[in-house]
Amino acid sequence: MSSDHHGLLTGARILVVDDVDSDRNLLAHYLQRQGCRTYVGLDGEDACRKAIAVQPDIILMDVRMPGCDGLTACRQLGEDARTRDIPVIFLTAAASPEERVEGLRAGAVDYVIKPFDFEEVRLRLVIHLKPLRPSEPGADIAQQQPRLDRNLFESARKQLMSRLDSPPDLAQLAQSTGTSQRRLSEAFKKCVGVTIFEFLREERMKEARHLLANTSLDIQAIALEVGFTSGANFATAFRERFGMSPSAYRRERPRHD
Repeated sequence: MSSDHHGLLTGARILVVDDVDSDRNLLAHYLQRQGCRTYVGLDGEDACRKAIAVQPDIILMDVRMPGCDGLTACRQLGEDARTRDIPVIFLTAAASPEERVEGLRAGAVDYVIKPFDFEEVRLRLVIHLKPLRPSEPGADIAQQQPRLDRNLFESARKQLMSRLDSPPDLAQLAQSTGTSQRRLSEAFKKCVGVTIFEFLREERMKEARHLLANTSLDIQAIALEVGFTSGANFATAFRERFGMSPSAYRRERPRHD
């Protein structure tokens, strides 16, 4: 359990919800060591109450709890204007494809599998935590990151997001942002805690999930949209990320288009 050397989680307000004392305490202790402000909930009902009162930046919530379970709580949070914008990451010991689909349908943004891999917990939190705005508590810490790092990251991020189908390689990205490959890589690590490749892969998968749920594009077309020339490679990457094939996700996911 190494500490968060880059301080990326410092000051983040995180609500941990689990009916199992040992799991809840283990995760809360780890997050406190990363500099997070940690709050705990004992079940789904407690989670909804605490979320309204605390307004956490993100919620880590067990799926299977007696009484009000995680799925029910996640839906309730999404229906309340006071809490609907708070990301929920589910904690689960048995993430079957069916359970993952059910969780995503309930509004969760991600899963972390028990027993916890703390580096995965840290990575998922960094990916889904929204950058602190200057008026928010803890934003002074974020402002301490060199302005150049933030400028480089934002410039590169915009280029990657606008060209998910054919993104520039590291050399091109560094040249277009006026810096070296090493310096740009360091900026990503400092600002979001992941490599440029990891960031791009995650954004491609998030866009693919969105297109599967909200458009009638066929799977090969979606693969091309997010930069995969092979539908088989796309299906493999999607399955590794979300625990199910693109076609299985589309069958289960409610359509919104």
